[in-house]
Amino acid sequence: MEPGASPRSVTPGRQRWDVRLVVGRPRTAELLASALRHIPGITEAQASSVTGGVLVRHDARLRATDIGRIIRRAVARVAEETASTGRTARPAPPADRGLAVRPVLAVGGGVAAGTALLKGPALSRQLVAAGGVAVATAVVLRKAWRRTADAAQAAAGPGSERHPLLEIAGPHRRRLYRAAALSVACQAAEMALGTFLGWTGLVLIKGEAAPLALLGLTTASAQLWGLAGLVAAACAAVAGLSYASNLQWRRLGQDIEHDWRGRTYRHVQHLDLGQLEGERTSRVAGTLTNDVGQLGAFFAGPANDVLQLGTSLALLVPAFLLLAPQIAWIAFLPIPVIAWLSLRHQDKAAADYAATGEHRARLGSQVINSLEAGATVKSFCTEGYEAERVDELSEAVQESSRQTDRSTIHHAETIRACTTASMAGTLLIGGRSVLNGTLRFEVFSPLIGLPQMLLMRMSRLGGIADQYQRTLASYDRIQRLRELPVEADGGDGTLDPAEVRGEIVLDGVTFAYPGRPATLENLSLTIPAGRVTALVGATGSGKTTIARLLMRFQDAESGRVLLDGQDVRDLRRHDLRHAIGFVAQDPFLFDGSVADNIRYGSFDASDEAVVQASAMAEAHPFIAALPDGYDTLIGERGAALSGGQRQRIALARAILKDSPVVILDEATSAVDNETEAAIQRTLQSFAADRTMVVIAHRLSTVRHADRIYVMDKGGVVAEQGTHDELLAQHGLYASLWQLQAGELAA
Repeated sequence: MEPGASPRSVTPGRQRWDVRLVVGRPRTAELLASALRHIPGITEAQASSVTGGVLVRHDARLRATDIGRIIRRAVARVAEETASTGRTARPAPPADRGLAVRPVLAVGGGVAAGTALLKGPALSRQLVAAGGVAVATAVVLRKAWRRTADAAQAAAGPGSERHPLLEIAGPHRRRLYRAAALSVACQAAEMALGTFLGWTGLVLIKGEAAPLALLGLTTASAQLWGLAGLVAAACAAVAGLSYASNLQWRRLGQDIEHDWRGRTYRHVQHLDLGQLEGERTSRVAGTLTNDVGQLGAFFAGPANDVLQLGTSLALLVPAFLLLAPQIAWIAFLPIPVIAWLSLRHQDKAAADYAATGEHRARLGSQVINSLEAGATVKSFCTEGYEAERVDELSEAVQESSRQTDRSTIHHAETIRACTTASMAGTLLIGGRSVLNGTLRFEVFSPLIGLPQMLLMRMSRLGGIADQYQRTLASYDRIQRLRELPVEADGGDGTLDPAEVRGEIVLDGVTFAYPGRPATLENLSLTIPAGRVTALVGATGSGKTTIARLLMRFQDAESGRVLLDGQDVRDLRRHDLRHAIGFVAQDPFLFDGSVADNIRYGSFDASDEAVVQASAMAEAHPFIAALPDGYDTLIGERGAALSGGQRQRIALARAILKDSPVVILDEATSAVDNETEAAIQRTLQSFAADRTMVVIAHRLSTVRHADRIYVMDKGGVVAEQGTHDELLAQHGLYASLWQLQAGELAA
C-alpha cells in the first residue's frame, strides 16, 4: 500500500496528518506513534488505525516544514519496515498484558476438565470439546479486545481511563444503566417464554412436564392451562419490557446526539478564528451533523443488541453446561467462528469506511463549492465541467460504497450459514442423545429452541462491529474538532462601551500570517479618538490586518495594540468586540429576513430603530421597494440581493449596534459613486464623537477623513495627513489620486 501522508491541519506546536498506511492496522499505528515519540522535539504522538489520523505535538519553536519532513520520513521508514518483514511489526507489549490471558485459558480448560471428571467418562469427550470451544472463544475475544482497545484508546485520547462509549454517554450514564437493566430483563423474559413453549411441546408429546407437576399441576389439561397463562404473562412481559427498553435506548441516543451537537457547536463558535478559517466548512458541518448523529444512532440501536446478546450468553451457557453438557459444544461452536470472522471483517471495514468517508467529504466539498460559485461557473460556461467533476467524485463514492456493501453482505451471510449449520447440528446430535438415552427428552425439549434466538442475534454481530467502528471513527473526528484551541477570553480588564473614547495606538506591532512574510513590521501609528481616520494603500499592505488585530481575530507577535491606553490583550474579548462595530468588504448575511439581518446582534432593537439605521445606510429606499419590505427573505448569504445592497444592510447593522468605535473595511466598494456620496453625508452625523476607521482603495471614499494613513507593502506608513496635505506632498497618495481621477474623467 502506498504510505501516502498529507497534513490536515498545521498550527504552532501541533500538526494533524492523514496517513493511509495505518488505516485498519493497529500495530502499524502503534509502531508509527512510537517512532515519532522518540524523535527530539516531538512531545506527543498518536496514530489511529480507525481513521488514519496522526496527531503530533512538538516544540513550538520548531518550524512546521521541518516537522512535516520528519513525519514523512517516519511514515516512509515504517512502511519499509513493515514491507520488509511482510507483517506489521509491533513493539513488545508489557509483561502483564502478555500474562493477562493465562488465567482465562487456565479457567476455561480447568472448568472443562473438572466437569468431565464429575460427569464421568461417558461425557468427557463432549465436555472437553465444550472446553475447547470456550478456550477458542477466549483467545479470539482477547485478540478482538486488544484490537478494539487500540481503536478505543485512539478515540478516547491520551490519559483517558474510561472506554470511549462511556465518555460519549457522559452525563447520561444513569439513563444508560436504566436502559441496560430493561434490556437484560427483557432478554430474561424472552428466555422464559422460550422455555414455556418448550414445555408445551413436552406436554403434548409425553402428556406432562415434570417442572409443572412440582407446582401441583398433575394432569395434562391443567398443565396446558397453566402454560397458557405463563406464556401469556411472558408475552406481556416481553412486550412491555421491549417497549420500555427500546424507548429508553432511543431517548438515550437522542439525548446524546443533542448534547454532543450542542457542546461541539459551542466549542466551534469559540474557536480561534485562524483555526476555524483553516478547516473546511463542509468537514466541520459534516462533523456536527453526520458524526454527531452516528453517536446517537449507535446507542439507539446496536448498544441494545450488544446487551441482549450478552444476556443470552450469560443465561444459556450455564443452562447447557448444567442440564445438557452433551450438546453444549455444538450449540456454541459458532461463537468463536463468528467472533473470528467478525474480527477479520472489522479490520477491513475500518479501511473501507475511512476511504468512503473521505470520498464523501470530497464530494460534499465540491458540491458546496460549485453551488457557491454559481455566478462564476455560469460566466465561464463551465456547467458541464463542474458536472463531470461531481460525477467523477460521485462515482468514487459509489464504488467505495459498493465495495463496502459487498464485504458487509458477504460477512452477514457467512454468519447466517454458520448459525444455520449449528442449529441443524444441535438438533441432530441432541436427537441422537435422546434416542440413546444419554439425554432426557424433558431437558432437550425446552432447550432446543433457545439457542436459535442467540444464534440469530449472533448474525447481527457483523453489523454491531460495523456500527461500533463507525461510532469510534465519528467520535475521533469530533474529538479532533474539540481539540482545536478556543480563543482565550483575554485579561481581567473590563470595558464599558459608554466610557470608551476610542483612541487607538499601534506601538511597534509586528505580525505575519502562518507561512507568509511579515504583513506588519514594527508598525507604530495613532488613530485619535472621535475622529475619522482612513487607511489606504496597495493590496497586501496590512490595512485589514490592523482591523483584525484591533478586533483580536489575531494577536500581534510583538508590540502592542492599545485602546484608550489599554492593551487589547488585557481586555475581555466580549467587551472589546462589543465596543467595536465592524463592516467587511464581503459581509455575511444570514438566511432570513432583511429586518432579522439588520437586527442581528441587537435583537431587542425596535422596528423604528431598524428603519432609522437603514435610512442612514441609504438602504431604506431599496428595502421599501422589495416585495415584503423588511420582511423579505433574502436567501443564503443574501443571494437575492446585489453586492451593494448587501453592503448597505451590513452597514445598517453596524449603525444599529451603536458602538463607540466603527471599522469600515471597503464597506461601500460595491455601491455607485452617487450612493456612496449620500452614505458619507448621512454618516457625518453618526460619526460625531465616534472613532471611525475607514479602509478603502477608492480614495474618493476617504477624502473627507480627518487623517489618512497611506500604507505601503510590508506594513509601512509611507505618508500621512489630510487629503489636501497629501496632495501637496506629490507623493504616493497624490499619484493614486491622479490615477483614479483620470479614470473617472475618462
